[in-house]
Amino acid sequence: MDETKRNKQEALDKRYIRMASIWAENSYCQRRQVGALIVKDKMIISDGYNGTPSGFENVCEDENNLTKPYVLHAEANAITKIARSNNSSNGATMYVTASPCIECAKLIIQAGIKRVVYSEKYRLEDGIELLKRAGIEVIYMSIES
Repeated sequence: MDETKRNKQEALDKRYIRMASIWAENSYCQRRQVGALIVKDKMIISDGYNGTPSGFENVCEDENNLTKPYVLHAEANAITKIARSNNSSNGATMYVTASPCIECAKLIIQAGIKRVVYSEKYRLEDGIELLKRAGIEVIYMSIES
């Protein structure tokens, strides 16, 4: 990729990761709000944020402030939304505000997503390692940068 193309791609990546950050504000979760966008051919084809399944109360934490076991991650919400649409995530880029966990990494691989841009590192890196092992381009990008 030449320098001009690389700069254009980086500018797009920064814009979409900021948008994912704004989308995270839709989450009702108190401990952590995470947003995800799936982009293909410069179009947002899906979005998601962490939260409870449809029809459940919008409370993510229990009385001990622990995340309830049925809370969906932003990546899973964005990928399952694709499944209910006429879009395909094959070859797309996912922008997510937190590095994907191992479970979400498996979904990303199976969804055919080819690039993942994330803006917050998580203490466990097993999801990132699995994505790299699958040949998916993984990019860390601070929202501040």
